[in-house]
Amino acid sequence: MPSVEEVLGTEIYRAYAYSYPHKSAYRALSKPMKLQPLWASEKRDSLFLYVHIPYCQMRCGFCNLFTLVRPNDRQVEVYLEALLRQIETYAALLNPVRFARFALGGGTPTFLTQPQLQRLMEALNHHFNLNLHDTPATIECSPGTIDQEKVTYLNSLGTRRLSIGIQSFIEQETRNLARPQPPAEAHAALETIRTYSSSELNVDLIYGIDGQTEQSWRYSIDSALNYQPDELYLYPLYIRKLTGLDKIKKDRIASDRQSHMLKLYRLARGQLLDAGYEQVSMRMFRRQTATSAQQPIYSCQQDGMVGLGAGARSYTRNFHYSSEYAVGRHDIKSIIEHYSQMTADDFRYAGYGVTLDEKERQRRFVIQSLLLAEGLSLHQYTETFNSQVTNDMPELAVLSELGLTQTSDLDIRLTEAGLERADMIGDWLISKDIRQRMQGFELR
Repeated sequence: MPSVEEVLGTEIYRAYAYSYPHKSAYRALSKPMKLQPLWASEKRDSLFLYVHIPYCQMRCGFCNLFTLVRPNDRQVEVYLEALLRQIETYAALLNPVRFARFALGGGTPTFLTQPQLQRLMEALNHHFNLNLHDTPATIECSPGTIDQEKVTYLNSLGTRRLSIGIQSFIEQETRNLARPQPPAEAHAALETIRTYSSSELNVDLIYGIDGQTEQSWRYSIDSALNYQPDELYLYPLYIRKLTGLDKIKKDRIASDRQSHMLKLYRLARGQLLDAGYEQVSMRMFRRQTATSAQQPIYSCQQDGMVGLGAGARSYTRNFHYSSEYAVGRHDIKSIIEHYSQMTADDFRYAGYGVTLDEKERQRRFVIQSLLLAEGLSLHQYTETFNSQVTNDMPELAVLSELGLTQTSDLDIRLTEAGLERADMIGDWLISKDIRQRMQGFELR
């Protein structure tokens, strides 16, 4: 029988499979597509609303997100005006609509001033009747942009979850990430959130940083646990093309780093399980005593997403679309400027995306389900596609033979060995057609 390495390769850490297909599979359309008929046939009673703020105080060395560093006040204001136009246009296209989840991401949403945040949230409430007391909401923030005024305002809205990127509590490690961040700033931000907010708290940490040891990694986890976060996301360090670290380090994740990172992952997993957390995915750990209020049902495998703002993606059953994609500063700046000049009529069309046929929809369902600890529901798959997943994707049997999944009458789940290789498995499950599109994408 072949080994895991012979089938899947030796790189455990190769790509973050957080969405399928990846945006690098999107292309410019030969003719812009009208959004009204696209959304008219969609179920719109349980959608995810995502709003993107593409600005940050600084560009971390590992970051390949769609964001621009230190824009001037006029750039932000013009962007916000365009976003408000898009909100109004989409309300006319989508209403009646109901959102089961809301996220404000970036970039760094709290780069906006409190009055700017208020204008944005009031527009969403006015046009979509979005009330965060009823709709579970996540808002991302950073240590350098969150303060008492913003925390208090976001708490007054009923924000369910605040997510903050700390990455490390050791200054030399954040320097090695090209992310200048004094530990005192991180602690002050967390103290402010815990003092002035009743929201659930998520803390992001990174492992695989140059110079990071088992001892220093444990220290960062212990430091985060002092604030009793409801969730922790543990991200492996990926050195992606055109990022700051890529310019410094031309080697990708070498084999010795792979084994070291796996050791750090296992250490953290054990530490968090012992501390009363449950593992939700390879990255996400949730405190078992955390109590979430009753919330509307949303299925990432089946329900659509509306993305507003430059860099945001929207998902319908058969078509995913967004603004153009870039990583380099010059091209991101150009895309944001183009977005900021768009008229209400421009926002009624999609010009960049990818079409999903039945096979790709099935594959997306499998990837979105299998990479979570709760696994792939066999009943839900059959109910959605009127077929058996083991017939549609025979490669799943290979994962079982390798000991990476286990199958019951109800579901297929990753084993402990499979869960720690979730990124590897997600990459392996990409279809040939989508991989060719991704490989043919010219990153800029």
